[in-house]
Amino acid sequence: QVQLVESGGGLVQAGGSLRLSCAASGRTFSAYTMGWFRQAAGKERDFVGGITYDGTRTYYADSVKGRFTISRDDAKNTVFLQMNMLKPEDTAVYSCAIRKLAFSSTFRTSPSDFGLWGQGTQVTVSS
Repeated sequence: QVQLVESGGGLVQAGGSLRLSCAASGRTFSAYTMGWFRQAAGKERDFVGGITYDGTRTYYADSVKGRFTISRDDAKNTVFLQMNMLKPEDTAVYSCAIRKLAFSSTFRTSPSDFGLWGQGTQVTVSS
């Protein structure tokens, strides 16, 4: 059974850093572009960033550009989200997701373009 499991969330002060991990199992991980999304309480799920299946390109929401970095380690079937200079408005449940289409480098930011989701990990940034 295919699964995505996020970890690394927690409570951090504004200006601090966290590194989230998303471990995948049961699928040819390296064939898929991966995305990170977040959902704050009472709000819709928002795109955070993505990394193409071959790891050559990353793309980010304007709100996190320059502060967050996505990387992947296909040998470990894991994608990472390094979050620096965190702000209280970054507080949310962060989830990783796999693009529905294999071997696609097209940038997509809609949740509907992603077919499998992890359970999410809570990130709380205090002011």
